[in-house]
Amino acid sequence: MDKLQAEDARYLKRKVKRGSLDVHPTEKALVVQYEVEATILGEMGDPMVGERKECQKIIRLKSLNANTDITTLARRVVEECRLIHPSKLPEVEQLLFYLQNRKKPDKQEKHSPRDLTPFEGMELDEEANINCIDDYVELLYEDIPEKVRGATLILHLARNPDNLEELLQNETALGALARVLREDWKQSVDMATTIIYVFFCFSSFSQFHGLVTHYKIGALCMNITEHELKRYDLWQDELQKKKKDPDNQNVKKEHEKALKKYQGLLSKQEQLLRVALYLLLNLAEDTRTELKMRNKNIVHMLVKTLDREDEELLVLVVSFLKKLSIFLENKNDMAETHAVEKLARLLACDHENLLNTTLRLLLNLSFDTGLRSQMVQAGLIHKLSLMLADEKQGQLCMCILYHISVDDRFKSMFAYTDCIPQLMKMLFECGESHMEPELISFCINLAANKRNAQVICEGNGLKMLMKRGLKLKDVLIMKMIRNLSQHDGPTKNLFIDYVGDLAAQIGAEEREEYVIECLGTLANLTIPDLDWELVLKEYNLVPYLKDHLKPGSAEDDLILEVVIMIGTVSMDDSCAATMAKSGIIPALIELLNEAPAYLIDLMHDKNAEIRKVCNNTLDIIAEYDKECERKIQSEKFRWHNSQWLEMVENRAMGDDGEPFMFGDDGEAFMHNGDILERPDLFYTAGIHGGREADILERPDLFYTAGIHGGRETFWRDPTSSTPQSTVTPGQRPATTYGTRPDEQFFYSYAGAASR
Repeated sequence: MDKLQAEDARYLKRKVKRGSLDVHPTEKALVVQYEVEATILGEMGDPMVGERKECQKIIRLKSLNANTDITTLARRVVEECRLIHPSKLPEVEQLLFYLQNRKKPDKQEKHSPRDLTPFEGMELDEEANINCIDDYVELLYEDIPEKVRGATLILHLARNPDNLEELLQNETALGALARVLREDWKQSVDMATTIIYVFFCFSSFSQFHGLVTHYKIGALCMNITEHELKRYDLWQDELQKKKKDPDNQNVKKEHEKALKKYQGLLSKQEQLLRVALYLLLNLAEDTRTELKMRNKNIVHMLVKTLDREDEELLVLVVSFLKKLSIFLENKNDMAETHAVEKLARLLACDHENLLNTTLRLLLNLSFDTGLRSQMVQAGLIHKLSLMLADEKQGQLCMCILYHISVDDRFKSMFAYTDCIPQLMKMLFECGESHMEPELISFCINLAANKRNAQVICEGNGLKMLMKRGLKLKDVLIMKMIRNLSQHDGPTKNLFIDYVGDLAAQIGAEEREEYVIECLGTLANLTIPDLDWELVLKEYNLVPYLKDHLKPGSAEDDLILEVVIMIGTVSMDDSCAATMAKSGIIPALIELLNEAPAYLIDLMHDKNAEIRKVCNNTLDIIAEYDKECERKIQSEKFRWHNSQWLEMVENRAMGDDGEPFMFGDDGEAFMHNGDILERPDLFYTAGIHGGREADILERPDLFYTAGIHGGRETFWRDPTSSTPQSTVTPGQRPATTYGTRPDEQFFYSYAGAASR
């Protein structure tokens, strides 16, 4: 029986309030809940009520069995435990009767998803008991066999989540386990596996991660994993040496003996790797911990482990890589280690979970251009095309192939697989129902390639597409048809039969995005034998084209298609004359005059190709129009020196007494004018032989070009020759983990509150 003792001289007495009774969920024990209220002396020496504490006492009944006299045992429990009031005797008898007849839990019960399946070496000839934990700890101070036995007994306790809280309080046991692992893990693979498994049980719950971190088990697992991978390489080298002369019988026998030994060692090693990597995966829930693992080359270790054959280990490794792949640094590491090549090997496996996890990892990696190139080199287009019909994995395969199809370099490769016929079949099976966006988007990409377009249009392909697109007025199907129509050769001639159907869709009553695709398809049909004059008259298209050339009359995309359509029909002399008489030419000239303004707006577009086209076009315009040249130079200056201009404007609107704001005549620089109209702000003497140089001729005075996208940008103050950085001195850019490489990490561990 526990005795309540005062922990401080200020306590006068403790008052115990008896509480409820219950049975332990897994052991033969009663649980008594009670409350302790302490009376202490105040500052003036007067007694006052102090802290209240909820407590729990577990009464373990070692002698309880099927033949025990419940009435006698209940009376003895009440007599010896002062926390139970005598009036509770009937309740105690009832609880003891329940414990006596309660069935033992099935030892074959399934474990939680975050648990590992038992492995060889965990078997015991006795049942572990939490009451004997001190005896198990004593075994950890003996020789290796006893250490393995003690660790295994503790593991059997730890695999029951109900015991984790109590084990958490036993710092002696946990400290001994951590010490043995740290000092002796090289001496026994079984011992290392068992002890790591104990801490894995804690790592399965986020609230215990501090405990695992406190004993530095994660760092130990990293070291153990690295060491085991090196041992594996040595084993491989040793086997290869003994395999050199297969005709020699002695050498052959020696090799078979070594192979048998190797397989036994490999099995134990893979058990160890599974437990260690699973523990690390659990700890990686904290991105700071994950970043530490990354800095110790966790990605390289995992990719190296992909060479193994154990499917359960591979599922774990691929899952870990999938979690890591969402960060840029880890994705780059996977590219450097050629992870895609090793993952491609796993696509032939029959293990459904492994296959699904591998495809999800490949999908994450397929967002990177370089990794998509590795996928093509590894033959993934053919392998994934064969899996499109798989109900469970087909959607993932299609998403990966869609990403690959984005790159023009790889589009033509799809024509030499069964991918396109499979996609067309899936497309037509949709009927009039909703179509998956991944499916039609993939088809749109493929249709942009000439060889693919020929395969798509084979047989009744184009006919079926036109039927669905026109009947349902499906914008995406029409976009695919439009891509098909852009290719010269036999494919384009197939569209002659559908010119009338497409022209009939051009009208104000139709949706604009639908009209854009139909009009764009017609504009692509540069076929010499096509009578465009008849089409224009029969469907009265000239007024529509003229009305939609006016600025603001429609979206820019539609106006662009109208202009292209006019260019296509004007290849016919009679149509060109009709267009000229309709008054379309002045409208085209007016649009052309607005082009520089559009190009200037797009000069800093995110798309590199758009920026390139705009800059080249603006350079041509600047050569022939001086007024446009000044506007273009002014815009470029504003862009490159936006930070400096903002600073000048802010200072101009600040303190009226600041001398920077005024010129030599005392007049304010800014006043109500534009800063770019004050060239004296941007000149400096002593350049080029004493003459003042135009700022537009010396951009290096104000900026360093091309430093954007997360890198450091510099600007120059006209009064200083020192570049000024937009990054605070001493501050390092953050990584994608949201931390800085030089930032200190702090971990603290606090034990759970006493019950």
